[in-house]
This record gives sequence, C-alpha cells and structure tokens, in this order.
Amino acid sequence: MEFLLTEEQVMLKDMVSKFAKDRIAPVASDNERNHRYPADIIKEAGELGLMGIAYPTEYGGAGMDYISYMLAVEEVSRWCASTGVIISAHSSLVCDPIYRFGTEQQKQKYLPDLLSGKKIGSFSLTEAGAGSDSGATKTTAKLVGDKWVLNGSKLFATNGQEAEVFVLVASTEPGQKTRGVSAFIVDRETPGYRIGKVERKLGIRSSSTTEIILENCEIPKENLLGDLNKGFKVSMVTLDGGRLGIASQALGIARASIEDSVKYAKERQQFDAPIANLQAIQFMLADMWVEYQAAWLLTWRASKMKDAGIVYSQEAAAAKLKASEVAMFCANKAIQIHGGYGYTEDFNVERYYRDAKITEIYEGTSEIQRLVISRSLLQ
Repeated sequence: MEFLLTEEQVMLKDMVSKFAKDRIAPVASDNERNHRYPADIIKEAGELGLMGIAYPTEYGGAGMDYISYMLAVEEVSRWCASTGVIISAHSSLVCDPIYRFGTEQQKQKYLPDLLSGKKIGSFSLTEAGAGSDSGATKTTAKLVGDKWVLNGSKLFATNGQEAEVFVLVASTEPGQKTRGVSAFIVDRETPGYRIGKVERKLGIRSSSTTEIILENCEIPKENLLGDLNKGFKVSMVTLDGGRLGIASQALGIARASIEDSVKYAKERQQFDAPIANLQAIQFMLADMWVEYQAAWLLTWRASKMKDAGIVYSQEAAAAKLKASEVAMFCANKAIQIHGGYGYTEDFNVERYYRDAKITEIYEGTSEIQRLVISRSLLQ
C-alpha cells in the first residue's frame, strides 16, 4: 500500500518498523507472559515522538497526520499488540480530547508532558452498569465552591496502573442520562483518587487494565473538559478516533498472523514437501491477505477523512468492525496453519489469537459498530 503514502509517511513507517523489530519484538512474549508493562520501551517511544505523532509541534507533538499515527500503531502492534494499545489509548483517548476540547490553559498544562511520553494518560468511561450504555453512568461530579467533587468507580481503564493523567466522564445532572454527563481531567495524585482492582486478562497482558475509585475526589473547577453536560459528545468524538487506533492495532495483529504463517508454511515439511505446496494452505493464506487488505483500506480511508476534517463516524465504525474481525479471522487461520504447534506458546500465533479478541470488544463492541453504521444509513 506504499503507493498511497507520502515519502514522509513511508520514512516514519520504516523507522517505527525498525524500532519495533529491534526493541519490542525480542521482549514481547516474555513481557506478555509475565504481565509486565514495557516501561523502557514506552520511554523510548516517547523520545521518538510516537506518543504524540498527530499533534502540533507547539504542544510538543510530532506535527504529523493521522495516517502516520495509523501506520505507527500498526507497525508496533505487528510485534506487540499490548504496546500498540498503550500508545493508542494514550494518544487517541487522552491527548485527543484534551487537544480538541480543552482550554488553552489545559492544553499548555497537560499536552507537552503527554505528547512527549513523560506522562501516560488513561480514559475512563465504562462502569459496572454502564458499558455500551454510557448514559447509565453512576459516577457523579458536584460543584462545591470552586471544586468538583467526584464519587464513584470506573472499570477497564487501559493504562490505569501507570497513568498520571486521566480523562473520565461523570454525571453532573443525574437522571438526564447522556444529556447530563460531563468530562473531566483528573491528576493521579489528587486526594480521593485511587486505583482499585488490576485485571488479569486473556490477552494484551503487558498493558494494564484497572478499576478506578473516586471517593470525595476534589479537582479544580477549571478541570471540566469541554462544556458542562456535554461529556457524551466529548466521549463519542473521542471514541471515533479511538476506533481508528484499535483498527490499526487489529491490522498489526492480522499482518503478524499472515507473515508468521507464510514463514511457517515454507519451513514446515509434510509428505516430503513444504506445506506451502498444499492448496488448502495456499487458499487460507490468500483469504487472510485479501481480508487484511480490505481492512487496511477502510482504516486508511477513515484516517484520511479525519485528517481532512470530514465527519467520519460511520467510516471509523466500519474500519474498526472490519479490522477487528479480520484480526480474529487471520489469527484463527494462523493457528490452523501451524497445527498443533500453533496451540502452544512455542509460537506467537496463540498470543495473536488472544490479543485479537479484545479488538472486537473495546472502543465499542462489534455490535455497537453495526449500530453506528446502520443508524447512519437509516437517518
């Protein structure tokens, strides 16, 4: 697909690919097996500008476009989907809403450290009773004097254990559902804010997923992000970009599945010949490649629309839906091609399979993506 890319984008892709192969690939399996956060790698990623690719240099970003961001997340995720989602959640779900909806004071305060990777961000929307139904938010925020007082809990916060800056949504008009929620920026060291349960997960184990507990957590009045009671809009716009990040992560997993399967098929001997000679294997590889290409183009198109300032909610949903299902398809076929070895930890394809599943769930399940798409068609 390099004919669709600019010279600068190709150079970035090559740079990230080398970084991922040299630094991420050698430690990915061990980190994942031990649920170990790759702190040194994330620090280096920040130094390379990967934590703020698509943001202006005036705030400490790399000043590139969203296509470049898509390429970087895919290249990283090809070798480690955990590292890919650490970067994606940080950039798409925290840096983006602060850049898009924040005041100039908020941008100056938070973005330089976030875009350089000196601080990591986390986004909190989900609650025990508010998953796909974000209007069911029970966490509350009440204005008392010049402070917002937050109470409640959040679930499944990616980067929750390491993050120092959190964007979260709380109810400011209880009973008004999506019309009564607002977004806030919360610093980790704020009294009344603490990390609860750290999840043990099927996949993406090198990235932390945590509960967040708020007990009379007081934040400055100026930490309201966007307009009062417009937190649902902040969340939905943020999730559009987040879906492209997850689509890019899924593309990396799919490509890893294809590339590992091609290599294995050429090396594995059965019936005195490589299994690559078998038509059944050839057809599986062909189907994997075609599905990957289709998902890549959908993600590229949606990213291009974001860069152009065109409304892209439907396209983002389509890209995320297709790419996540392609990741699962390719990882499943990769295990089949690897046979019994594919079911063991001796080969990476079992990790790809476990990592792929979450791409069909977070940033909105596949069912929610279909709902977004169908509503756009029927309006």
